[in-house]
Amino acid sequence: MFSVLVCDDSLVARKQVAKCLPQDWEVAVHFAKNGQEALVALKERKGDLLLLDLNMPILDGYGTLEAIKAEGLSTKVIVISGDIQPEAYDRVTALGALDFIRKPVSPQTLAEVLDKFDILHSEPEPVVEAAPLDPDIRDCYQEITNIAMGQAGDHLARIMNVFVRLPIPNVNLIEVSELHMMLSDIESHEQVTAVCQGFLGPGISGEAICILSDSSFEDVAKILNVEGEVDDQLQLELLMDAASILIGTCLTGLAVQMDVNFSQGHPIVLGQHRAITEIISMNQIRWKRTLAIELSYGLEGYNVQCDLILLFTEESMKMMNSKLAHLLEDF
Repeated sequence: MFSVLVCDDSLVARKQVAKCLPQDWEVAVHFAKNGQEALVALKERKGDLLLLDLNMPILDGYGTLEAIKAEGLSTKVIVISGDIQPEAYDRVTALGALDFIRKPVSPQTLAEVLDKFDILHSEPEPVVEAAPLDPDIRDCYQEITNIAMGQAGDHLARIMNVFVRLPIPNVNLIEVSELHMMLSDIESHEQVTAVCQGFLGPGISGEAICILSDSSFEDVAKILNVEGEVDDQLQLELLMDAASILIGTCLTGLAVQMDVNFSQGHPIVLGQHRAITEIISMNQIRWKRTLAIELSYGLEGYNVQCDLILLFTEESMKMMNSKLAHLLEDF
């Protein structure tokens, strides 16, 4: 069924817009109070058409349109706003909106715009299901990651003189729009700081993301005997050090098992003191469909949680599967 997403921070406005939809139009209607909620709903395919307000808290209409454009989200957008400046119209249409309706909207005006763009007779975009990852392939990736992860944990434990709790790797072939669901546990923590480092090998490429929750920094500083205030700059330095150990050792462990060599790029700060979903949304254009391996490290006796996500391009799996074919052979 065709779906309409009404995004406005005002409950009254949301109800008013919904009532103006054609009475005989069979659609599923969803609601969002700001652009951030709208983006989540769009990724859940709850908006073949987005009726979007401009002035909202958290993420306004302009930012929402920019994110839709940057992330290639499939939706038609009609702006409904009280901001009637000519520049507002020019800006939203330049960002991809079909049209601009002045508040308060009337059923007749909305119907005319829907008819103008032939939306009333539109069909919802077909959902293309991603082929699931073969269970044997997943087990194989999980096993080589277990080994590489253990080596990284051992390296970290020796440097910091702590016991590192090793996770069970979470391995999935996903659309990048699903990253926020995969990282839902991290999202519930608090704000985080994250760095990213690209890597490249023969027929294999990807990026590693290292994420540390903000509440972890004080304990990390204690473990490393760092004195004084743990300011933003020191936090970044601590994360860079941890990321260098985990990413470098993990990639080396994987490379040895696949008989390849990886070269690593310079680490890039993705965001500091932000929600993980915001960091993913800001950088989502960088990643496409991906083999995602999630590792969550903890330090026993300390409030430290560090998450490492390895993202391999889907094309990389051809070479990786070839390199790991001996592990899949029947006995």
